[in-house]
Amino acid sequence: MLAICLAMLETEQDQRRFTRLFEAHEKKIYAVVLRILGDPTRAEDAAQQTWLKLVQNWDRVSALPWGETEGYTVTVAKNCALDILRSERKTVAFPEGWDPPAQEERQEEYDYLVSLIRSLPENYRRILELKLVEEQTNREIARRLGMNESTVAVRVMRGRTMLKERLEKEGYAYDAV
Repeated sequence: MLAICLAMLETEQDQRRFTRLFEAHEKKIYAVVLRILGDPTRAEDAAQQTWLKLVQNWDRVSALPWGETEGYTVTVAKNCALDILRSERKTVAFPEGWDPPAQEERQEEYDYLVSLIRSLPENYRRILELKLVEEQTNREIARRLGMNESTVAVRVMRGRTMLKERLEKEGYAYDAV
């Protein structure tokens, strides 16, 4: 995460200050969002969103006296965690009888993929159904679910990793996903 944020900053001075900020507050931010969300996976998402928001508002953050940065970063972290809670309340799962649009060729593989997606935890299942079955972009998914696009991207990546592990465990090639 740090490398991504540093790449978004223009000067070495900003990169050094951001690195100092990251090293000073990384554990505190994670602890705050974990306490709010109660789940390590969601806490990681919230912590990543926090760092992205901080780098996106770097002009404001870098102008703060060092003594005020902790309070500011904790406030941003709390807001990111609360945003996740709000978006989860808005998310409605597909009904059990939901029938995804069918692909005409390789139907067996497609059905197997859909069954694997349905077996994932809800916060990954919903996003992967939209990404892999309905072929929506991360931006479209984020807008539809009321989430940050970065959260969608992280969950797509993690969900694909879970699918890859399940496919490989059963002897299938991962290129199907």
